[in-house]
Amino acid sequence: MDKDFPKAQNPLLLRFHRLMDAFAKSDDERDFYLDRVEGFIIYVDLDKSVKELEDLEEELAKHSMRYCLIPKMTFYETKKFMEGFVNEKVYDIDTKEKLLDVIQSKDARENFLEFIYDHLSELEKWQLYYHERSRIRIIEWLRLEQIQFVFEEDLDLTKSAIEKIKRHLFDAKVSKDIALSRENLFAKAKTYYSNEALNPRPKRGRPPKQVAKVETELQITADMYLHVPIPARLFLYLPDISSPSAVTFSARFDTEAQLIANLRGSSRGKVPPKLEVLSQRLESLRHLSSKLANINETSGIAGEDRLIKVLTKTPEETKASEKKESRILGVVKGFLPKKSKDEKASPEEADKKAPSVKSVTPILSKFKPKKN
Repeated sequence: MDKDFPKAQNPLLLRFHRLMDAFAKSDDERDFYLDRVEGFIIYVDLDKSVKELEDLEEELAKHSMRYCLIPKMTFYETKKFMEGFVNEKVYDIDTKEKLLDVIQSKDARENFLEFIYDHLSELEKWQLYYHERSRIRIIEWLRLEQIQFVFEEDLDLTKSAIEKIKRHLFDAKVSKDIALSRENLFAKAKTYYSNEALNPRPKRGRPPKQVAKVETELQITADMYLHVPIPARLFLYLPDISSPSAVTFSARFDTEAQLIANLRGSSRGKVPPKLEVLSQRLESLRHLSSKLANINETSGIAGEDRLIKVLTKTPEETKASEKKESRILGVVKGFLPKKSKDEKASPEEADKKAPSVKSVTPILSKFKPKKN
């Protein structure tokens, strides 16, 4: 590397899920580069102007030792990913045969994902498998490039401690807390160059009980890069990936949300009309409840205070509120449709309207009429 570049005083802090996303999207039409000095990623976006692309090309050619081209996902490699999952993780024979047929078809990558997202029992297994295989692939490449690194997602440090390390990446003299954090980084960086990093051993003993998977949100720190060349600033690749499942295997869709939206638009992903109507009604109810919550917050009166206010109303206030309610009811009745004359009243209303007839008990006279 050129001597003009500053030297980092600790291993580079890399975002694993961001690298994983770049590896999945790197193909013949998209180029991604990793910076050796600070660890940022550059995406050569062809939608930029010609002048900006020429400036970036000149920067990459001038400092070729600084930037590493991220390997491109070949057709053979994508097929190997899918076949490895089917052979190792799919146990149902019918599902395995269908998936193998999908892999041999046209647009195998997208059809494979569509099938997986239609079978939720296989989706979680696929995401875990794809995550593990991608991790091994990325570590192999970083070791080949002889980059000393640490994945930020693997650290047990606090958010403020990580941001301090980033801020003082090139400072030789630092405070004791940063020096201690750097020692932890160097110890962690050695684990990525061990044999176990590429060949994780299965844990011995009884397998743990199956517990519902709870996906926790990742701790995301601010991106701090101190020596980014001006031509490269417009091409920084900085997606905020909050969960591992957000990184898709798809080459066509950038995010999982786009992939799911496309699946909903397909024949398999269509929602039944009744469910769609129900979801719309639920959405309207949520909207109304949020409006009521906003009204309560702006009024500044809590539920208990409102209840006390109602119970402690004076007679004059209650009469005024009753008058107001009667006016509102009068206005509402004017908008309600009136019943037609031909419309028959319900049995209950008929009973109410019918005049009540008293039953008279016959009086028997004590004296019987004489017979002639």
